[in-house]
Amino acid sequence: MNFWIFCAVILSTLGLRAQRVVVINESIKEHIFRSDDVLFLEDSSNQLTFNEITSNAYKDKFKVNRNYYPKNFNRSSAYWYKIKVKYTKDLTRASNFEFFDQTTDHIEAFIPDGNGGYVSSKAGADLPFNQRLYQHKNFEFLINTATKGEHTYYFKLKSKDLVNVIIVLRTTERFIQYTLTEYLTYGFFYGMIVIFSFHNLLMFLAVKRKQYLYYILYILSVGMYEMSIDGIAFQYLWPNHPIWNEYAYGVSLYFLSTFALIFTKELLHVKIKAPKINSIINLIIGLRLVFFLLCLFYNNDWFKYKFIEFIPLSVAFFTGIYIWWKLKYRPARFFVLGYFFLFAGFIIKVIHILGYARHIPGALGYYSLSFGFLLEMVFLSFAIGDQVRILKRKKDTARKQIIKQMQVNAELKDSINKELEIKVEQRTKEVQQKSKELHQQNIKIEDQNEELLAINALLEAQAEEISRMNILLEKDNVNLKTSIEKVTTARVNATELDFDEFSQKYPDRDSCYKFLADMKWEHGYTCIKCHNSSYCNGKVPFNRRCTKCSYEESVLQRTIFENNRIPINKAFYLVYLMYSSKGAISSHKLSEKIGIRQSTCWVYASKIKKIMEERKKDIKGTGKAGWSKLVLESIPK
Repeated sequence: MNFWIFCAVILSTLGLRAQRVVVINESIKEHIFRSDDVLFLEDSSNQLTFNEITSNAYKDKFKVNRNYYPKNFNRSSAYWYKIKVKYTKDLTRASNFEFFDQTTDHIEAFIPDGNGGYVSSKAGADLPFNQRLYQHKNFEFLINTATKGEHTYYFKLKSKDLVNVIIVLRTTERFIQYTLTEYLTYGFFYGMIVIFSFHNLLMFLAVKRKQYLYYILYILSVGMYEMSIDGIAFQYLWPNHPIWNEYAYGVSLYFLSTFALIFTKELLHVKIKAPKINSIINLIIGLRLVFFLLCLFYNNDWFKYKFIEFIPLSVAFFTGIYIWWKLKYRPARFFVLGYFFLFAGFIIKVIHILGYARHIPGALGYYSLSFGFLLEMVFLSFAIGDQVRILKRKKDTARKQIIKQMQVNAELKDSINKELEIKVEQRTKEVQQKSKELHQQNIKIEDQNEELLAINALLEAQAEEISRMNILLEKDNVNLKTSIEKVTTARVNATELDFDEFSQKYPDRDSCYKFLADMKWEHGYTCIKCHNSSYCNGKVPFNRRCTKCSYEESVLQRTIFENNRIPINKAFYLVYLMYSSKGAISSHKLSEKIGIRQSTCWVYASKIKKIMEERKKDIKGTGKAGWSKLVLESIPK
């Protein structure tokens, strides 16, 4: 039994990994803390103080870091990190700790003061830039004392983003050298962006091709994104507004991916060469806009999901490969090469962020995306230049073809001119011959014209006589029409007619409207609004508009036909039938005669009966013509 307990103790001891003490001597100018150099403690309550975590109760609760770099896997928790450094002798050179990830919101360092106590200092992306130890994009903490022996350093970290906790110990000389080199590299990178932008702006102004404008917007978005994630933008553009750090990289990343896809469409002529891929790109642009608006107005924490940019990056890369490989479009080869380097830089960056970059040099892993963007910009410029060369070559070829065609046209013109000269001579001779013949014919025609003039004089006399007879006939026709109308009116007033006979008197809407207008304004027009007596025609035939107040009175207004829903000539006939039968005709009979639904006839018949009762005295003794007295709502005085 004791043997098995001994074995278990041995195995558990082998499975433990103790924190490694980092030894620093005067020859070491820089040390990056990795793996078991760092112990960590997760504070899910965010309430632990420095005195609590340095007490004996928490001494054994720190865990050895299992990753290449420590991470804050639970972003709602605070993390405490502990490192141990052993100096072989008192160091005379000033040193400091540096944290690389510029998106870290809050870092608090506890540095031994040499007297058994600790000095606290704070940094982070949530604080204004001027509160940092140095005017540098990273976070630095000064080591106050570096005496011989072992020292323990504590760091408290809290961040809404998932960050790599990269801790570096550097001497001041090394820090200055590194910083100068780094900022010189940034100057080179952003300087190239400015140069590329200015060059393409000149090209856009020269040739007015939209692809240059989209390329400028794309590389400016790249520059703003790189400045945002590197901390350069915070340092130089909004040092007193740290809240903008939470939006800047997300906004610039949206414009970067959007303008990248638009530039891809424009450069590779995707709409013409690959319409289906063009539709897919438009869909992705639309979805990316929706996601951007959700991040901007609903939850800006979603800006952290940068991995979605893999989708537009892959689509642009695939589009370039397809158009180059399948459609043999030569400028796409540089486009594909540029996106290959960007794609590779993106993959290396993801590997570096996930902590799997053990065998990748630190600078390459950290700046892989920047290198990818730089190479992509170079090769995209080559792609644009290659496109311009191809267009120039086509233009030169077209110019040569035009010159050649102009030469052919000139030769053809000379040949045609010669043929035309010969034909003109022949035609001139023919015309002269024809002229002689025409002269002889003209003499004959003149003789014939004299005969025709005599005949025309006789015809004019006959025409005058015919015209006089037509005038007499026209007067007879007018009299005949008037007689027919009088007979029809008399017949209407004398007997009960069927609808076809009645329609001869009132065949259409205009004849009915004219009858109503004559009745309404028999004694003159007076505006019902302002009592003005002057009017002009309205928008509808037979309406009258007041010239003073512009009120337009309908011909149906103030008649029983106002708001009428059946044809006006049928409404006339219905009134006529009701009056002729003295209201005794049934609605069924009316429906049969007029061809309107019985229910509608009943409504109208009821209305007319009521009016007939009200105007019994007015229509008494009027005969068959009395039906027209029912039309107006009130009989004018």
